[in-house]
Amino acid sequence: MAKKEGVTGWHSMRKEELIDALAKAARRRKRRGEELEPPTPKKSSTNGAMAARLTPAQRRAKSRIEALRSRLSNMKNISGDREQNGQEEDRVVLMVRDAYWLQAHWEVRPSSVERARTALGHNWHGAKPTLRVYRVLEDGSSALYREVEIHGGVNHWYIDVDEPPSQFRAELGYRGDNETFYCLCRSSKVATPVPGSADAVNGSWGDVAENADRIFAMSGGYSAEGTSMELQQLLEERLQRRMGRPTETRFGNGANGMQGDREELSFAIDAELVIYGATTPRAHVTVEGEPVKLRPDGTFAVRMHLPDRRQVVPVVASDPDGVEQRTIILGVERNTKELEPVVRDATKSNPYS
Repeated sequence: MAKKEGVTGWHSMRKEELIDALAKAARRRKRRGEELEPPTPKKSSTNGAMAARLTPAQRRAKSRIEALRSRLSNMKNISGDREQNGQEEDRVVLMVRDAYWLQAHWEVRPSSVERARTALGHNWHGAKPTLRVYRVLEDGSSALYREVEIHGGVNHWYIDVDEPPSQFRAELGYRGDNETFYCLCRSSKVATPVPGSADAVNGSWGDVAENADRIFAMSGGYSAEGTSMELQQLLEERLQRRMGRPTETRFGNGANGMQGDREELSFAIDAELVIYGATTPRAHVTVEGEPVKLRPDGTFAVRMHLPDRRQVVPVVASDPDGVEQRTIILGVERNTKELEPVVRDATKSNPYS
C-alpha cells in the first residue's frame, strides 16, 4: 500500500506513523479526484434537494480511510469487557518470570478509556497506550526505568529487565503528544531473583497456569512481606483455586478424619551447584580440570552435584594462545539437616472449607 500510494521513507516508519502517512495519501488522492472529476449533480429528487455523487475512486478512498481510523481506534483501546463481568476497578499486575523477565497483565474498563480520552482532550489524537516501568530504589523511591508502547487486542506484555536482583513496579495509562501521562492503574512492587538455573520458568510463557506456583513464589508469594493482593486475586480467578502456603490452602486425608488410614509422607531432597561466568571468547576454561564449552559471547554455565560436605572447586581460564592464565577458587559447603516431622491436629476446622 505504501508503494502504491507513493509514501517515501516507509521502510523506517513505525506502524502508527505508516498508518497516518497512508491516511494522508488517501486524503490527497481524494482532493485530486475532486479537482479532476467534479461531482455529477443528482437529478432533482421529490423534495427538490441536490446531493453530490461520489466517484468510484472517492468511495474507495473513503472506505480505506474509515478502515484506517477503525484500526487506529482498536490499537488505542486497551479495555475489555470487565464492566460486563462486574469488575469495579482497573488493575495492572506484575509477575516475575525469571531474573531478566517480567510479565505485566492488565484489565481495564471501557469507561476508564473514555475518561482518559476526556482528560487528554486534543492530545488524545496522538496519545499512545503505554506501560511505564519503574525501578524501586533502596530508599523506597522510584525511578522511571523504561516506557513500553502497547496496543489493543492484548492484555499482557513481557518486559526484559536487567541488574538482578532488583525491584520494579508499573503504571498503565496513555502518553499524550505533549509528554503528559494519564495513569489508569498502578501495580505493586515485585523483586527479580538472583540469576541461576533454579529461577528459570520452562514451558510456554503463554500458559501461566503451568507455572503459577513458581511465578507466585518468585513474585513474593512466600516471602515475609508477601505478594500483592492483585496478583493473588488474578491467579486465583484464572486457576479457580487458592494460592498460598500448602498449610493454608491444602489438606490431605487427615482433614477428613482418616488419620489411621493415611499414607506415611515420604520426603527426600538433593542439591546441585550451578557455576556460571564470562571470559574472553575463544578462551579455554576448566572446572575441576574438566573443560567447559563457551557460548559465542564468552559466557558459560556448569551444573554439578553438590555433596553434603565442604568442597573446593578451582575454575581456570586461559587465553587462546596460552600465554595468560587466571584461576578462581570457589569454596562451597553443604550441611543438610532433617528435622523432626510435625503432625497437625486434623480435628481443627479448615478455614477454607
